[in-house]
Order: sequence, then structure tokens, then C-alpha cells
Amino acid sequence: MSETLSILPFSFWVVIALLIGGGIWSFRRMNDGTGLPMLVVLATATAWYVGDAFYNDYAHNHAKLFDAITLENAWWQVAWFLTVFLVMTPRIHQWVNRRYLQRRSGAVQIFKQGIDQPEIQKSLKALFKGCVWAWSILFLIALVTLQGETIYFLFPFLGHNASPWSHGRIGAGFDFLSIVGIYLQLLVSTMFGVVAALATDRGIRRYALLLVLLTWPYFIFDRTRNSMLALVIPAMLCWVFLRLRGGMWKKTLVLLACFFLVNTWMKFVIANRSEMTITAAFAQKGLNMADQKKVHNEGLNMFEELCWINTFIDKGTYNVDWGAEYFAEMVNPIPRAIWPGKPLIGIDYAIARGMQYGGSDSSVVVATISTGFIGQGVVNFGRIFGPMAAALLMCLWVAWLARLDLNVHALGRLPLYSLGIILTFNLGRDITLMNLYAFIFGALAIWWLERHRSQQQVGRRASAPAASRPAGRPQPASGQALPFARRVSSGGFVKKQSLHSAPVHPKRD
Repeated sequence: MSETLSILPFSFWVVIALLIGGGIWSFRRMNDGTGLPMLVVLATATAWYVGDAFYNDYAHNHAKLFDAITLENAWWQVAWFLTVFLVMTPRIHQWVNRRYLQRRSGAVQIFKQGIDQPEIQKSLKALFKGCVWAWSILFLIALVTLQGETIYFLFPFLGHNASPWSHGRIGAGFDFLSIVGIYLQLLVSTMFGVVAALATDRGIRRYALLLVLLTWPYFIFDRTRNSMLALVIPAMLCWVFLRLRGGMWKKTLVLLACFFLVNTWMKFVIANRSEMTITAAFAQKGLNMADQKKVHNEGLNMFEELCWINTFIDKGTYNVDWGAEYFAEMVNPIPRAIWPGKPLIGIDYAIARGMQYGGSDSSVVVATISTGFIGQGVVNFGRIFGPMAAALLMCLWVAWLARLDLNVHALGRLPLYSLGIILTFNLGRDITLMNLYAFIFGALAIWWLERHRSQQQVGRRASAPAASRPAGRPQPASGQALPFARRVSSGGFVKKQSLHSAPVHPKRD
């Protein structure tokens, strides 16, 4: 580490200053809803870029792969991203959430006052019922599709991971239905965990825990780490910070223990996912600590990818596509059954990095490569406007999360906010809908549930018998004078006058 510190350029220390200053400033903005999301974005940038320098040995890796000018320019791009993000986030928040600026952070208030609040518990109960209905439909599809294999859909550790949501690497035809199914299943499974962590009603909590046992193994014994984090971390953080009683020292120790367990399982997955299925590895080896000590995560290298992008642009082997990659991300939800020629995501950069590609009728032979959210901006709009574009997208993301925070007592906002906070870390690899589908489906589901409940309430009021409706102000008969006064519950008198005549005065003797 000392060798790395001695060769880091001045631009690196500018990045560190922006991260520290931005962290302090964000912490002071906790009450307006943007503080926590901003801190998470800064932590994400720290992990994927600054962390890369130390985790992957900057002195013996980056410094040997790239020249000093490339490295320094890459750090300046990180600094430019942070500057735009810190300056523009408050302004975009004020523009997007101007209706709610007078409110205080709901998450902070819940942390101080506790989760046992009627409005929150009522919304958790309604959300839980909606998720149960959604999962019941998904389970029926699994029963029809898998038939005798359904037991492995629920308990993959008994044999293998059976999935009713099979599709190719590049979706074709109606594969989008399977993609919707898997992300919807991830969403409701995550919500079950959050409800189990926060519900104070014992019945709801027990049912939620039962559904956690039925739905979580499918993802835990898979090999996709992003899904595991989106599944486990929201429930874990909600339980530790909002439900667990005790001081911050106790919460910190429990959180460290939870982090150790999650990290142990992640290392086990990394060590075995290229050789066999996770279920087979778990059955044969258990949690073999010897294999985990050899694990080195090769995905934590977004600063290195940023340097590669700059190198390819300098050499002319990759050309800035001026928004084509962002456009491919934006139209990704359109099924290929509707648009067969829908652009592929990340193919051009993967080819520049040496990945093989079989053409329009084939799929990528090996996986595409994440560029990092800053590198993704550079790929789309170049070295100056690219980091700015990425920063503005993250500003909009923070504003969306702040909007949820300022309305956290409404139906489903707290679980969705928790999920969004965790997914922010995944956005550090790429700002892509592939990382956000569960969140977006959740937002759409909450919108539908709220609309359905409001329609039900309107229907109940319309169908209520006349006797049960609230009595309106009695109207006088034709030619009848209005009463001078009426007695109210407080015992006093309130004058009442006609809207079409002069005030009525009492006669004098």
C-alpha cells in the first residue's frame, strides 16, 4: 500500500478531498431526504474506483498497464463526476421534488421514533397482501411449467436449482415474459424479507418469515451476486437500524456479523460458480474456507476499465457512440418479438476489449464487460461530457430516492426506498435497467395498488346507504327563514346567515 500511495497523482488526492468534503456535506443534508442517497453514491464511487486502486494493487497492476497521463486523466474524470454530482444534486432535487421540500426525511424520523407507527404498519400489511397475490401467481406458473421439479424451485439445496424462467442470453421472441417473471419474483422475495424485518403484527411477521424460507433459497443458491445483495441487504439493514433495540455499538456489531456471513457466502459462490452449480458445490464441499482464501474478485476494477476506455479512444480502436449505449439501455424493455433489431447492450465495448461475438443471429460467446458508471458516461459522450452525463443520471436517481423518503409513510415507500438504496451500489458497475427492473416493477406495483385502493374507497362511498352517509347542512323550506343561531358541541353559539340576503338581526324592544 505504501508503494501505491507514493505514486498516486495529484488528481487522486483531489478525488479524496471531494469524497471527504462531499460526505460531510451530505451527512448534514440527512433531514431533507438527499443526504443518505448521496452518501451511498459517494460510497459507491469510493468502492468501485478508489477501492480498485488498493484492492488490485495500483503500483503493480494499473501503473504497468497504463502510462502516467492516462492514469492522471482518469482520476480527473472521477473528480469531474464528483464535482457535477455534488453541485447539481440539490438543484435537481429542488426541481423534481418541489412539492415536498417542506417535509423532513421520513427515514430519519423512523430511525429516531421507531417503526411501531400505525401508518407504516398499515402500509406494510397492504404491501404484504399484494406481494402474496403476486407470488401466488408466480408459483402457479412454476407448478405448471416445472411439474415434478417444483420442489427444487422452492428448495434448490435438495438437488438443483429448477427455474421456470429460462431464456437465452439475448432475449428473443417472448423471452421477455421470463425476464419479467424473474425480476418480479426477486421483488416480492425482497419485500417479504423487509416485511418480516419491520412488521410488528406477529401474524404478518410469521407468514412473511415462512415466505422468506420458501422464496430466498432460489436466489441464494444461484450464482448471481447482484440478486443476492438486492434480496438480503434491504431486510438486514431494516432489521438492524429500524427494529433491533439497543445502541449504535450493538447495531454496529450485529451489522458486522451479518456482513461477515454475507461475505463468506459471496466468496463461496465466486470460488465455485465457474466449476459447478452452487447447490452441487454446497453439497460436496460445504463452506470450504480453504477455497475462499484464494478468492480474488476480478469485478472490482472499474477504474481500470475507465483507463482502458481512454486508451482505446486515444488509439482509435473505440469511438464515442454519442448516446447509443444509453439509448440501448433505455429501449431494453421493448421485447424482441416487437422489435427484432433492438440494439444490443455493451457489444461494441466488449469487442474492443477482445470479446468474441457471433453476429446478429448469435449471442456473445463470453460475457460483456461492465464499464463502471463513469466509464459508461465516457463511452457515450466522451471524456468531458461523459462524466457529466453519468453524474446527472445519478442526481436524478438520488432525487427519486429522496421523493420516496419524503413520502415514506405512504404505501410501500419504505421497502422500495430500502431496495433502491442497495441497488445504488450495483449501479456503480453500469447505470442499466437490468439492475433496476425489480425497483421499477415495485414502483409500478405500488402505483397500481394505490389506485386500486382509492377506487375501492370511492366505490364504497358511492354504494353506502343514504342513512349512513354524513348528513349535509339542512336546507330551509320555501319561504322559511333561516334560524338565528345554532348550538355547537362546545356550548356556544355560531351565527348563521343566508348567502342571498342581508344578515338577520334580533328585534329590539
